Amino acid sequence: MRKLVEKAQILLEALPYIQRFRHKTMVIKYGGAAMLQEELKRSFARDVILLHLVGIRPVIVHGGGPQIGQLLKRLGKESRFVQGLRVTDAEALAVVEMVLGGSINKEIVGLIQHYGGKAVGISGRDGQLLRASKMPDLFDPQTCQAVDLGFVGEVREVNTEILKTLEHNGFIPVIAPIGEGAEGECYNINADDAAGEVAAALRAEKLILLTDVPGILDGHGALVSTLTVEEAEKLVMNEVVTSGMIPKVRACLRALEGGVSKAHILDGRVDHVLLLEVFTEEGVGTQILQGVRV
Repeated sequence: MRKLVEKAQILLEALPYIQRFRHKTMVIKYGGAAMLQEELKRSFARDVILLHLVGIRPVIVHGGGPQIGQLLKRLGKESRFVQGLRVTDAEALAVVEMVLGGSINKEIVGLIQHYGGKAVGISGRDGQLLRASKMPDLFDPQTCQAVDLGFVGEVREVNTEILKTLEHNGFIPVIAPIGEGAEGECYNINADDAAGEVAAALRAEKLILLTDVPGILDGHGALVSTLTVEEAEKLVMNEVVTSGMIPKVRACLRALEGGVSKAHILDGRVDHVLLLEVFTEEGVGTQILQGVRV
């Protein structure tokens, strides 16, 4: 009987969060180990369905960097990154579009539907969901030179009508971060950046980024549980935040600037990390807030 009571208490702990977040949109960037380990894939799909069934509106933006890198390597192409962004030539772009818009996107949709959810997979090019332009050259600290990233784009506008239509009809959108330019050209969009722009455009309640570390670490390697926008900017400026964490912090700051209430960076290797963040008092990972801490 004690175990049954404990289960009931767990459900009651979640009640105020269900009430608070019902009918609210949460944009979730799905990537890292959570996309590679089979049990974590299934766990993620079930967590998303639970969020949806209690009235939360999840929107998924997925990555696929490791899968893209593996296929490029098989083709004899090495991957290069500048400030966490993949340098993308025409051949790499074809691989990016095939992997993101094809196999990965359909696998996520299939998993959600397998466990009883309703999902629709869309590319950022569908209905010009993600209107983009070429990203300017970036400074590479390793070579001390500006680098042309090729077909890497940055989001200029999000067509929220498509996403709102899907949400209104009970579907979970699953977005492949591929953008379309003014002349119909295709761009590789960093998934963190895309998620931040989508969250800002939808004025989501939360932006949640899944990664392969516990969250943002300070200069001594300790987890920072809460940051203000100003504190996060200082960590980037002082090069405490580097490499692949830079786009994640940038995405959080963009989302907060666009009106999102909170942004979170979570360890996707933790089973049911989404539920732990959304439905418990303690939360996990790092949260970035507007204003000052209270």
